[in-house]
Amino acid sequence: MVSVEVKQVTTVKSKVTIKGTKEGLVFFMDDACSFDELLADLREKIEHSHQQILSGPLIRVSIKLGKRYCTPEQQEQLTQIIRQKGNLVIHTVEADVITREEALAERLKTQFSVKVNTVRSGQVLEYDGDLLLLGDVNPGGIVRSTGNIYVLGHLRGYAHAGISGDSQVIIAAAVMSPTQLRIADVISKPGEEWTTNSGGTEFAYLENDTMLVAKMNYLPRIRPELGEQRL
Repeated sequence: MVSVEVKQVTTVKSKVTIKGTKEGLVFFMDDACSFDELLADLREKIEHSHQQILSGPLIRVSIKLGKRYCTPEQQEQLTQIIRQKGNLVIHTVEADVITREEALAERLKTQFSVKVNTVRSGQVLEYDGDLLLLGDVNPGGIVRSTGNIYVLGHLRGYAHAGISGDSQVIIAAAVMSPTQLRIADVISKPGEEWTTNSGGTEFAYLENDTMLVAKMNYLPRIRPELGEQRL
């Protein structure tokens, strides 16, 4: 019987993987190692290895950072190393994360925008997220929002909530007598149906792709989640 000696081989995972595509080269950056390790491996590949694929005519380079967030200064460090090869042209630097500023912008979209004025004929008021208007919308005035629209005044113009396609939003007004309402892609009938306004705050909403109007005290039954999702 022959004994076989098995030895453990130490392996080192590459921090930078370079792949060729029809559009150029893609540098996949390990997003788990330290940034110093990433720089060292990138420098090693640019300066000492992979010379066959890194030389020649101009080549577009895309950098994929994975889930690593790099500051602008760190991105500059990476691109400077790659630019040592004069034929490598940085095309994009992408990461699967968003910046604090982008996260804040997304958060702001879920909050109220409060506007205090009267929307006159010919004026257009448009916002991302929910809109609270403290004033009237005159005939010929337009209010548009990706979220809900609340008018603490007389709505006599055109209002379109859910302009990005959200059909769960509502349009509420202290006095509801618009020329026309629209929620997502559903458009109300203009004119006569609003002439019988019974007074008091009302809201319009969609149910089975049909627009309905109810008194505000029905809102908890119709959209009980409305307040919770905006907190």
